[in-house]
Amino acid sequence: MKTFIIIGAINAFLSVALGAFGAHGLEGKLEQKYIDIWKTGVTYQMFHATGLLIIGVLLGKLPASSLLTWSGWLMLIGIILFSGSLYVLSLTKIGILGAITPLGGLSFLAAWILLIIAAMKGL
Repeated sequence: MKTFIIIGAINAFLSVALGAFGAHGLEGKLEQKYIDIWKTGVTYQMFHATGLLIIGVLLGKLPASSLLTWSGWLMLIGIILFSGSLYVLSLTKIGILGAITPLGGLSFLAAWILLIIAAMKGL
């Protein structure tokens, strides 16, 4: 499904751009702790952008699968909640935002479980 390829490519692009911004634009402006939090957001965004690309390719080669489709949407939700909350936390230093991050992590885990199930069922 080209939707997931497009969403994955956009997120890969954003991950590179946000990584560069963190390394160059935020250096010296944030404490190292918050730079590290930013880097974690970038890393997980890129991992899951790659996951979205893989799901898009699989959906383009195989019959439609709700397991794969849900896996893709959960990866996107995870990027928004996990990486997004870490970016906002880094910039605002509002600690309560860290409570949103685990919801993104759970979305990531569910996405990978659905991909495993789809593979075990023969995609």
